[in-house]
Amino acid sequence: MFTGIVQATAAIAAIEDRAGLRTFTLDFPEGFCKDLEIGASVATDGVCLTVTSLVSPTRANFDVMLQSLNITTLGSYVRGDRVNVERAARDGAEIGGHPLSGHIDFSATLVDVRHLENNVVWRVAVPEPFRKYIFAKGYIAIHGASLTVAEVNRQEGWFEVWLIPETLRATVFAGKKAGDALNIEIERSTQVVVDTVRETVQESLGRLQPVLEALLKEKGLTLEDFMQAPQLPR
Repeated sequence: MFTGIVQATAAIAAIEDRAGLRTFTLDFPEGFCKDLEIGASVATDGVCLTVTSLVSPTRANFDVMLQSLNITTLGSYVRGDRVNVERAARDGAEIGGHPLSGHIDFSATLVDVRHLENNVVWRVAVPEPFRKYIFAKGYIAIHGASLTVAEVNRQEGWFEVWLIPETLRATVFAGKKAGDALNIEIERSTQVVVDTVRETVQESLGRLQPVLEALLKEKGLTLEDFMQAPQLPR
């Protein structure tokens, strides 16, 4: 498990491709690898990777299988790119963000970047199947960083997050621009609640559900507008 608080950024020192597998050598800041062992987990731009070998006091190797390369942004990286990294949370660790599994649900496109006086606002496109899980003031993980959704528009298929200067300083986000791909992990408890409520509604309404959905559509609404997931305290 991870906390969604990015601990550092690391450079991709080397990439080796083999059939169905890619090996990354990551170069970490001094001290990041203290007590790091083979088999340990490190979230890399939000993707849970396993240490396969220790190269030096600041470098380690990670194998990434083809499925992860296809689902995430890791398949497009080149030597010299920088990534957000976080080591697995220890028992009793403070959860400064929200619990993350390191299992990416989809990659999304950063469609707009707005620079304000003390913030940067990102608008991110969301594939239709995942829109129902994203709520204003809810949690979302982007490249392994726990963020709060500021605004969401399910009909148009986007959500926005605001990035404070400290987030930009501590992550790779300052270099992102419109058109870039982002790793997204939705908040698991929200997903469970939404799926449970939808199943309950479907069982309760039965044949009436299509009629109700048609009536709501005439008013520009959907059932999801009435199925707000409860927010968990940080």
